[in-house]
Amino acid sequence: MRNGGDKVSGKVRPPPKENERYYGLLHVDAVNGEDPEVAKERVHFPALTPPLYPDRLMNLETDTKLISTRIMDLLTPVGYGQRGLIVAPPKAGKTMLLKQISNSIAKNHPNAKLIILLVDERPEEVTDIERSVNKDVDVVSSTFDEMPENHIKVAELVLERAMRLVEHKKDVVVLMDSITRLARAYNLVIPPSGRTLSGGIDPAAFHRPKRFFGAARNIEDGGSFTILATALVDTGSRMDEVIYEEFKGTGNMELHLDRNLAQRRIFPAIDIARSSTRKEELLISNSHLEKMWAVRKSIQDSPEFLERFLRKLRSTKNNEEFLSVLDDEMRRKGTAKKTH
Repeated sequence: MRNGGDKVSGKVRPPPKENERYYGLLHVDAVNGEDPEVAKERVHFPALTPPLYPDRLMNLETDTKLISTRIMDLLTPVGYGQRGLIVAPPKAGKTMLLKQISNSIAKNHPNAKLIILLVDERPEEVTDIERSVNKDVDVVSSTFDEMPENHIKVAELVLERAMRLVEHKKDVVVLMDSITRLARAYNLVIPPSGRTLSGGIDPAAFHRPKRFFGAARNIEDGGSFTILATALVDTGSRMDEVIYEEFKGTGNMELHLDRNLAQRRIFPAIDIARSSTRKEELLISNSHLEKMWAVRKSIQDSPEFLERFLRKLRSTKNNEEFLSVLDDEMRRKGTAKKTH
């Protein structure tokens, strides 16, 4: 047994005396759904084999009309053990994106344990997400009317639970909204270190949120811990910008949402030029990679290309068909250049 995060099941007895409040556990039948003897032999999370770059693709494509997850599969592929940051300004569609990612994982990867962690959120947003996602998904929340201590308690409970499952060689995915608000909560709770960064945040407030985010990893001997967390930008708060700068570069995947695209009613408002996955060649084929390089170059050369790209994506049934169409176009362009 660890300090926290284990789910223990067994036979209990009711309180024998009036002044006793809790049921007593007579014997342990299972720990995290497995034999207690198996649980006793597992390797503790920090001692698991060194983390590797993700090398198993987590396919998110489910439906022709869900363009966001199709774009992610094409340009920012997510693997088991990914540590991803979704950089989002207000009203750019991050909540909708998280719901779509959740439903895609629940449908395509039912064996993965999926947890949605909502920190300092609006109560109605929590209800909306609970009703929008698969019933097997755990939605854990601490709303903005709760104390910062509760935000931290809930986040650390999710972290411990996820680590215990990874010790059992399970694949765990945590979708978190947001790492920014968690860092804010720690800033209010930790003892002051005597130093203050721009925006009023204590440098010591970053240690535990980084421990949370840094726990995401792909384990060589089996199991993985995937975290996709949102980071808030363009909120008008200097503290939020400092928090984002501190976490920028700590992940191995970044997806940027663009407020300008959202204002132009271009959805999904994904900034393709700024979004990428490190070591994506471990997740997708070389031919796929070459086509996406061509797409990125075209978008940089012509901002209008993005709208054409989205139209073409919507006109194809799936990503396989889209890549085939793209391949034909690239061949035709290559042939045309040779004839000239």
